[in-house]
Amino acid sequence: MNRKKNLGKMSREIQEIRHDLGRLSNDAHGLIAATVNVADGKVTEARERLANALEHGRKSYGRVRDLAVAGTREASEAVHRHPYQALGVGLGIAALLGYLIVRRCSSDDD
Repeated sequence: MNRKKNLGKMSREIQEIRHDLGRLSNDAHGLIAATVNVADGKVTEARERLANALEHGRKSYGRVRDLAVAGTREASEAVHRHPYQALGVGLGIAALLGYLIVRRCSSDDD
C-alpha cells in the first residue's frame, strides 16, 4: 500500500514538473513566434539558441525522467527482495548521521 502511495506521489510530482516545463516551453515558443518578423541578427541568433535549448531541454527531461523511474523501480524491487538488508542499511546510515550530528554539536559547544 505504501509503495503505491509513494509511486502516486512521485507521479504527481512528475506531472507538476512536466506541466511547468510545458508552460516554459509554450512561453518560449510564443517569444520565438512574436519575434519572427524581427530581422535583427542578434534577435535571430537568440531565437535559434532558444529553439536549440528547448530541444535539448526536452531530450534531457526525457532521459532524466526515464532514469528516475527506472532507478525508483530498481530500488523498490531491491528493498522488496532484501527487506532485512535494506533495514540494516537504513539503520546504519541513521546511526552514522546521528553520530556525526552529536559529534558536531558537541564540538560546537567547546
